[in-house]
Amino acid sequence: MYDLPSEEVGEPGLPDQFHPLQAELLRLTFRPGNYDPEQVFSAMDLNVYYDENQTRRYKRPDWFGVAGIPRLYENRELRLSYVVWQEGVSPSVVVELLSPSTQAQDLGQVEDEPDGTPTKWAVYEQILRIPYYVVYDRTLEHFRAFHLESSGYVEVEVIDDRLWLEELQLGLGLWQGSYENVNRLWLRFYEGSGDWIPTPAERAERERQAREAAEQREEQERQAREAAEQRAERFRRLLLENGINPHEV
Repeated sequence: MYDLPSEEVGEPGLPDQFHPLQAELLRLTFRPGNYDPEQVFSAMDLNVYYDENQTRRYKRPDWFGVAGIPRLYENRELRLSYVVWQEGVSPSVVVELLSPSTQAQDLGQVEDEPDGTPTKWAVYEQILRIPYYVVYDRTLEHFRAFHLESSGYVEVEVIDDRLWLEELQLGLGLWQGSYENVNRLWLRFYEGSGDWIPTPAERAERERQAREAAEQREEQERQAREAAEQRAERFRRLLLENGINPHEV
């Protein structure tokens, strides 16, 4: 990881504002149900080195997630890249965000490069054997998913814009909502109950709302107790004014 470059001079960066926001939402909600969060890693636009015999070869997914490895490299620091033969675990799921310049390669519709470098599709399917490969076309507001079978990738049916990833005990689907103050269809993960996995900011907001609701209930209960005490006091005084001992009533 320390010897291989994390970026190439002249290599284009992220194509637009949507890519990093969408990838970050995937990272924040990637919580496989059968793994400890400290044994889950994900990243966007990070070099994935896949060939120990040709170490300069890599692919750079828009986003990928790995289950079963430490969140930090050697449990102590952030990764510069993802070197598969060092990590010992291939990604569990890859998401490519389609754009006109990359769509053909992302969908495996082109041959290998002239120098023999395989396409992303070939690397994900034949070399890394990544169980789930997802492509999202935000212009069509539609995503396609492929599951790795013995013969290679087989497209799976996406029902109601949702897909359950059995190996990860996690679902992936399209959510209409506001993220970073942008309201649109976003790709994000959901849990077995069908509920969308909240981001840390969403969890904090829910906790704040829950605290406020609890405080409001406590205040209403306090006001109700005070009102009851005031009514009891008025009744006691009325009895005394009429010569009646309240303790004998």
